[in-house]
Amino acid sequence: MAIAIGAMVGSGIFILPGVAYVTVEGPAVVAVFLVAGLLVLPAAFSASEMATAMPEDGGSYVYVERGMGPLLGTIAGVGNWFMLSFKGALALIGGVPYLVFVAPWLAEYILIIAIGLAVLFTLINVVSTKSAGSLQFVIVAVMLVALAWFIVGGLPDVTPERTAGAFNVGSGGFIAATALVFISYAGVIKIAAVAEEVKDPGKTIPRAMIGSLLLTTALYVGVVYVAVGVIDIDAAIAAGDLQPDGEGAIMALAADATLGQAGTVAVVIAAMLALASTANAGLLSASRFPFAMARDGLAPGAFERVSERFNTPVLAVTISGAIIIVLVSFVPIDQVAKFGSAFQIIVFILVNLALIGFREGAIEDYDPEFTSPLYPWMQLFGMASGFVVLTQVGTVPLAGAALITGISVVYFTLYVRPRTEREGAARTEVRRNVGKAAVERTRELFAEGQRYDTLVAMTDRTPDQTRVDMLRIGTDLSALRQGSVTSAVFKQVPHRAFTAGDTVSRHDEVPEWALDAPALRGLFEPSDGADPADGSGSTDGGVSSGGTGMGTDATDGASGLDRDHAPPVDFRTVTTEDIGPAIVEFASFEDMSFIVLERRVEELHELYGEGLNEHVLRNAPCGVLLVEDRGFDGADEIAVATDRGVYDPEKLLVADAIAEETGATLTLLQTIPEDAPDERYEVVSEYHDEIRRILTVTADSRVLRSDDRIEGLARFANAADLLVTTTERRGIRGAVFGRPGDRLVDSVDCTAVMVQPAEQRQRGLIQRVVLDRLFGG
Repeated sequence: MAIAIGAMVGSGIFILPGVAYVTVEGPAVVAVFLVAGLLVLPAAFSASEMATAMPEDGGSYVYVERGMGPLLGTIAGVGNWFMLSFKGALALIGGVPYLVFVAPWLAEYILIIAIGLAVLFTLINVVSTKSAGSLQFVIVAVMLVALAWFIVGGLPDVTPERTAGAFNVGSGGFIAATALVFISYAGVIKIAAVAEEVKDPGKTIPRAMIGSLLLTTALYVGVVYVAVGVIDIDAAIAAGDLQPDGEGAIMALAADATLGQAGTVAVVIAAMLALASTANAGLLSASRFPFAMARDGLAPGAFERVSERFNTPVLAVTISGAIIIVLVSFVPIDQVAKFGSAFQIIVFILVNLALIGFREGAIEDYDPEFTSPLYPWMQLFGMASGFVVLTQVGTVPLAGAALITGISVVYFTLYVRPRTEREGAARTEVRRNVGKAAVERTRELFAEGQRYDTLVAMTDRTPDQTRVDMLRIGTDLSALRQGSVTSAVFKQVPHRAFTAGDTVSRHDEVPEWALDAPALRGLFEPSDGADPADGSGSTDGGVSSGGTGMGTDATDGASGLDRDHAPPVDFRTVTTEDIGPAIVEFASFEDMSFIVLERRVEELHELYGEGLNEHVLRNAPCGVLLVEDRGFDGADEIAVATDRGVYDPEKLLVADAIAEETGATLTLLQTIPEDAPDERYEVVSEYHDEIRRILTVTADSRVLRSDDRIEGLARFANAADLLVTTTERRGIRGAVFGRPGDRLVDSVDCTAVMVQPAEQRQRGLIQRVVLDRLFGG
């Protein structure tokens, strides 16, 4: 508790009440400190839980880095580094006025004194850190005694009129003032930084962390309430005792008004001790973050080097001291506070996110003795409220925090990522759970035994050989599920004035292209009594469904199909004014499971309008198979590729059905980045092994390390007789740059089938952006 209170009490209570009073425009500054403490509570609970599960030195940076990986760990490390630097600078800037309060002649030298103290503390931390925490308990005891005396002695002198509205949360500028004082609670999770040295951490850390936060919040509220009630802050500003922005020795003024000379001296001494301790501890802690990041490979090794003479990380201390000197010299106190608060909020958001990652990852080794109450609502509230407060820190601090975060991401991409192969434990487990969920969906689909009826949709433009190959794929797909196949040629007719919108369907005999095809010869004979010319037009724009199908007889032949299991095929001709809607309507009316459609390459780069493929993909009531035909007369090997994320279960079902009918083996192809950690390779390999157990045919697995996903997949898919991959909606971006699935199909020489699942005509944002990238990257 002493560690946390000593880290919190300092700049927050001795400097910011006057500045926050001006921001909130009144005594509601009391409620500002109260609400800020409550908003910090979720991060305190999250840090407490993770500290009991991982009692090791490092605190929030360690939790985020271990849990969410080196990218967010880099952001957390940089955020903590800058936050503590700002807190140290704030203590120096705000502490000097207390010195001036007892020695007014020093007023002209405030900036010089602050810079001098920054240099002094830097030198002290370079030479030795042994004495840095030796007086911590004494300082905390002096502060608590002085502030308790201030509250008890000053409470009778409070003027009710001055505290009216002290707990009015709806005051103007309230959220902005809350953002300003957030840095006052920056030390609450500092206990976690020394968790490895705490006895019985399962009980001690939560009690100390939550207890210190509650005590400090109550202390802040009591002190600010008395300070606002005993002095007229507006009059003090007008008299020049405080700066126009509220900066100054506000606690000394309040003590002078209520406790007399002895109380004032006690408060000033407590303030100087607290602010000196905060500045020194801020520099000490700030310098340890680049040191820790270098140890973990996230920063250059120079930051990790320890001086043989002083046994301190000289470079880390020197740069941290230089940052504090720059802040003291050029940045106003309110901006320093807001900058520090912005980084503190970012760190608290990441701490809450890290806990969610550990919990949702269901990590076996994650076994905390203390668990946060109200999970996950507590953490979600902490993150949401953090984002809200973050928007109120001001344009310059917010832009600065965003800029430094962006620089951290760029730095990670250029420097850290090529040098590290690990990732967060939570991310690894989340990726594994994504794979497990996909395996379960695949297992359910294969086990349900649903009948699959297939519509093979052609047009006048479809070449005969492509028709044969499309029909072959359709019959293979429906054969195993005792389904039927409808082979329909959709013919477009000019618009008609009096029968506009009518679509007419008629049954046909087996066409010559089917009878003459070696792959299909001998399979089709007209059923008795069938009238090929019999057909009827639909009414109200519907599709007629009457007529007789075509049967199959088991014969020997060169088709390679299992004649005993071949599905019945119904040949039709459909005349319509608009082929796309007619295909969709036909499939819906006949309750089809799949539509097999020729892939139209010319549509890939259409910026405007909607081609046939796009219309069917967008509106189909069932799964869609786009066929890029390059000749298909059976297969020995079928490649099933995904460039990112897990396999769609229906894509696996399609590939499995075709492989079983053709006697082919499957090869599961998937890429991961060249520098992906071994954990990712293992998770994807485990996922492939589970999928292979579900498939009904022999299957191999290839997990490819390649930064060029398309080139990597194409290199192995080219050796196959058929490629099965996923279709994608084009859109403007796809029309201009091309979609990965289309580029893959265009990169191979074999026939390709692009599958769009029925229930997922357009994958949601979470699937496309989060889960796919988590799993396949």
